[in-house]
Amino acid sequence: MLLAIDIGNTDIVFGMNDQHTWIHQFRISSAYSKRAHDYEAQLRMLFLENSLALDSIQTAVISCVVPDLRQVIKEMVGDMFGIEAIIIGPEVYPLLKMEILSPYEIGTDLVSNAAYAYYTYRQTCLIVDFGTALTFTVVSGEGKILGVSIAPGLKTAVKSLFSNTAQLPEVPLVMPESAIGKNTVHAIQAGILWGYVGMVKEMIAQIKNEVGQDCKVLATGGLSSILTPLRNEFDEVDKSLTLNGIKIIAELVSPDA
Repeated sequence: MLLAIDIGNTDIVFGMNDQHTWIHQFRISSAYSKRAHDYEAQLRMLFLENSLALDSIQTAVISCVVPDLRQVIKEMVGDMFGIEAIIIGPEVYPLLKMEILSPYEIGTDLVSNAAYAYYTYRQTCLIVDFGTALTFTVVSGEGKILGVSIAPGLKTAVKSLFSNTAQLPEVPLVMPESAIGKNTVHAIQAGILWGYVGMVKEMIAQIKNEVGQDCKVLATGGLSSILTPLRNEFDEVDKSLTLNGIKIIAELVSPDA
């Protein structure tokens, strides 16, 4: 069984894949600890609660955009499963047979997204990732990452507004029917969520125009399903898309994965 680990700025996602099926996905806060044994204790409990055997994990692969946690989680994998995790990064990129833009700068989550899109569709794709940051990654049909655009994510925008204003509360991310707010909570939801609908639509249109051709538009991230007016903009919406890309990279780097 493959253990794919996606270390993001908000959460660490642990995905267990058995015969091309994600059988379990666990989340632990990225701010939970800086110590390997703390994460090991949490993950051991989750494995026990879900009747998962530790020796069922044969391969582990890590995508990390939080440098302080890369070695921590790698150490945890070694201690817990007795295997050395594959670390996604510039060292393994040549095995992907893709052209990686700024390999020492681009987030490994974005490379994983691009790998999924390229190896699944083999045509120009735009991947919109609704995470802590809202990212737009463009990959060509030849496997070249053409570029990336980054904006604050939905939760980041709400948290910023809440943290920097005296009288505005933190609100749930629920899509309002109207763009005209009738109370404070509704007003914030309308401004941010309808505003993001417009931004994402405009970004998709502008990117397609600059690429000069139609392309597949894919969406992922934990918040990808919130902006319901965007449903028709996407050819695929899959919260596990990044994990699927990590899995593809693992199979390319280690054929036995």
